[in-house]
Amino acid sequence: MRVAILDDYQDVARDLADWSGLETTVFNDHVSDEAALVARLAPFDAICLMRERTPFPRSLIEKLPNLKLLVTAGMYNASIDLQAAQDQGIAVSGTTAPAAQGTAELTLAMILALARGLVGEAASLRAGGWQHRLGRNIAGQTLGLVGLGKLGGEVARLAMACNMNVVAWSQNLTDERAAEIGIRRVSREELFATSDFISVHLVLSERSRGLIGATDFARMKPDACFINTSRGPIIDSAALLDALRNGRIGGAGIDVYDVEPLPADNPWRTQENVIATPHIGFVTRQTYEIWYPQMAENIRAFMAGAPIRPIVPRD
Repeated sequence: MRVAILDDYQDVARDLADWSGLETTVFNDHVSDEAALVARLAPFDAICLMRERTPFPRSLIEKLPNLKLLVTAGMYNASIDLQAAQDQGIAVSGTTAPAAQGTAELTLAMILALARGLVGEAASLRAGGWQHRLGRNIAGQTLGLVGLGKLGGEVARLAMACNMNVVAWSQNLTDERAAEIGIRRVSREELFATSDFISVHLVLSERSRGLIGATDFARMKPDACFINTSRGPIIDSAALLDALRNGRIGGAGIDVYDVEPLPADNPWRTQENVIATPHIGFVTRQTYEIWYPQMAENIRAFMAGAPIRPIVPRD
């Protein structure tokens, strides 16, 4: 089989898995234009996707007649039209390594960096200056989690280990789930009004798209910080930027965006009171050391007529 490995930004796929016996081509750049993608991917029988970096809608899938197998990192990829793949007779499989730990640790890192002003202090030192602002401890501060699934729960545990007070809200959150983690469920209004740090941990869906907006940011304390390591479209980015530019909130940590890779002229690149990172939550060696080998396993299993880790359309 001819195999394409897409969006390997760090150029590590060849080294982290055994691709022997497979005719692989690795692409380190990102292509978003559909016509260019069709031209690039037309010869391939199998395509490996790194999460949702390159979407596979029906319009693209139907233009790849040689495609037999899509392999994605993770067991869920909202950017693949699974029904279209099934209609075209294309199998889809995934990998089992969780990304929660890396993303949870990045979230905590952002909380700490925002609390201590690490980016500004490091920049001051590099420019020949010295300390110029007061930081704050995170112990005793309140962290409000929007979402308390697997990832939100891991963030809660890390925060509690730092002696933070953790509360949570989501549309489906129950008192029982909050108690299981050892925190308190609060209303949406209370979470935004009383938290010192607010972090989003929801799956992007039609229900969560645009969920958090200007009304929520208006409730926040003037020194509170907002963090998003989930998906960009969950929040109203324009409303958050407005709150930051006008000093209505203290700062933000952003790892995910409406459009990725982030355009060169996007304001998130230049907003001063923001720590902006290029969607690196799940990008750790430990995770990739499982994902890429499992991708190769999936391809070999498919070639042997015994597919593993299938992903099928939900009813």
